[in-house]
Amino acid sequence: PYLFDGAEPEPFEAGEHLVTNSGKLALLDRLLPFLKRHGHRVLIFSQMTRVLDILQDYCTYREYTYERLDGSVRGEERFAAINSFNAKSDTFVFLLST
Repeated sequence: PYLFDGAEPEPFEAGEHLVTNSGKLALLDRLLPFLKRHGHRVLIFSQMTRVLDILQDYCTYREYTYERLDGSVRGEERFAAINSFNAKSDTFVFLLST
């Protein structure tokens, strides 16, 4: 629901409502801890950068380390984000727009 203007609580606070208001995020919330426990790292693709904004809020709320790459990221920063994800084992999630 947070893709629609005015659906987020004002002022915005990260919280469980991010998970409970979306079935897809509820499923992701069950899947990511399992993957993290087993040493996996995750790429999440989305066509909409607004979805990446929500996922970024979620990752911050759950204290997952992440990198983000979308059309607004300059070339130098793109390479830095990719290299950081490839080199660091502590970066868990890479958020990407297609």
